[in-house]
Amino acid sequence: MMQQAESSHSEKSSSVRASHDHPYAGRSVSLATKHGKEGQIAPAFAQTLQMRVEVPAGIDTDVLGTFTGEIPRTGSPMETVYAKARLGMQISGSPLGLANEGSFGPHPAMPLMLADTELLLFIDDERGIKVQEVLVSEKVVAAQCTARTFADLGTFLEGAHFPSHALIVRPEGLFQPDLIFKAVTDPQRLEELITLCAAESPAGLAHIESDLRAHMNPTRRRVLSQLAEQLAQRLARLCPHCATPGWGIVDHEAGLPCSWCGQPTELVRALIFGCPACTSQERHGRPDGLQSADAGQCPFCNP
Repeated sequence: MMQQAESSHSEKSSSVRASHDHPYAGRSVSLATKHGKEGQIAPAFAQTLQMRVEVPAGIDTDVLGTFTGEIPRTGSPMETVYAKARLGMQISGSPLGLANEGSFGPHPAMPLMLADTELLLFIDDERGIKVQEVLVSEKVVAAQCTARTFADLGTFLEGAHFPSHALIVRPEGLFQPDLIFKAVTDPQRLEELITLCAAESPAGLAHIESDLRAHMNPTRRRVLSQLAEQLAQRLARLCPHCATPGWGIVDHEAGLPCSWCGQPTELVRALIFGCPACTSQERHGRPDGLQSADAGQCPFCNP
């Protein structure tokens, strides 16, 4: 069921706070994390949904893969985040689960720029729903270089935001788990590890990179806080047709017309809101109210 809506996306997505009779008010949700992500996720869920975020005791999400490759990630980000959430729910016995998965690669809109893509998934087995939000950011510090000595680093440490952002050091061209040193924040320790890893490397170089785990990367933590608020806001919104939590954007419609020739462009024309439980959908205009595209974005006027 698709309904045309006159209200804009900005009206629909204004900040909301769940009432005391919201289905999730007073409930607890299991968060699968080994790296302290509750610090970024719990505040939004408490303030917006009045939910408690709890981490199962002894959970080890590294069994599903590590950034540094000692344990390979065999699934896609979506498969991994689902497995994480299920792991937490299994340990805690909770019907409500949360998990996050981050991945780093080319920005989807600017391929030459590195971006952090964060996925946050909520599972509700009582209602049989899954609700997810994604946030892509180019603001997370993710630096890397090679060096023979500490002196070779030059301005790298400043760009890597060291020591507030931890580093990982390992031999260049050699993968050996016991020679991967994480959570490095001390300059003297860093110098010692560069010397050690360069000596073990077949290229005579140490490979230095940002430690991208959430508890070691403050800029990634800020992205997670923003994403948690995004998901909490979505869960606070009930479907206008069946009252299930999680009403939000499920698709978009391209084809914003060119202001000169009127032909469709690749820019977004409308947003499709939907429910995670029923088939209800509504079409809403762009949040910025834009009705036409600049001719510079038109494949006909500016081929």
